Amino acid sequence: MDKLHYLFYAILLSCVSIYAQESDPAKEKALRASKNLTWEANQELSSDNFIQAEAEYRKAISKSDKNSIAPYNLGNAYYKNDSYSEAFGRFKQAGEVASQKENKHKAFHNMGNVFMKRKEYDKAIEAYKEALRNNPSDEETRYNLALAKELAKKEKDQQKDGDKEEEKDQKDKKEEDQDKENKGDNKEDQEKKDEDKKDGDEEDQEKEENKKGEGDDKKEQPKQGQQPEEQKQPRPNQLSPQQIKNLLEAMQNEERKVQEKMDAKKVKGVKTKNVKDW
Repeated sequence: MDKLHYLFYAILLSCVSIYAQESDPAKEKALRASKNLTWEANQELSSDNFIQAEAEYRKAISKSDKNSIAPYNLGNAYYKNDSYSEAFGRFKQAGEVASQKENKHKAFHNMGNVFMKRKEYDKAIEAYKEALRNNPSDEETRYNLALAKELAKKEKDQQKDGDKEEEKDQKDKKEEDQDKENKGDNKEDQEKKDEDKKDGDEEDQEKEENKKGEGDDKKEQPKQGQQPEEQKQPRPNQLSPQQIKNLLEAMQNEERKVQEKMDAKKVKGVKTKNVKDW
């Protein structure tokens, strides 16, 4: 067998193997059962019976990993109930399982919607781009992509403004702290100057008092060999000035009395003539 025939048979066997895998009766049966459960879940959801619908969707997903509709519809049910984390997980699962581009497009489009709800605009942009790769003609996805880009730009501009404002606040705070520190240093310097001045005044006052005290000491200092006035005491047999004064006055009084007596005697001894009356 030449190489060309060998290659032909190899390709033929590969195709037969793939066809056998795709037409596996057990997998086909499981896929049909999964689709039936998905239909029942859709009916429960239409009747606003979310609990039962969720249970049926889960059964459908567990029956076959080829059914992308079940996780996609369950994701939509979570999304409508604002359970965005659970919704994202199911949309992601649907996108991985889907074999058709349209189904992948829907899954990634809804993943982008979840990111928009979370305000994760950069991730939403990537999800919408992936959706458009699978369906470039979808205008709704294109609009959402443009909106996500606009919101992302706005958020970044606000972030820049916030960073500038924060930087300005930090700069202002730093300048304020520096001013407080400078004022504190100036206050400390002034207090130190005042304290030094006070110490100098007290020292000058003390010197002045010492100088005055030394002058008083010099003034009151008795000459050598002389006792201070307050310590002078009359020597024995020596009269004080007051005693001498009193003694002199007494002697003058005695002298005056003697003189008066002598004058009285002189007057008494003089004879006078009688004067006759005419």
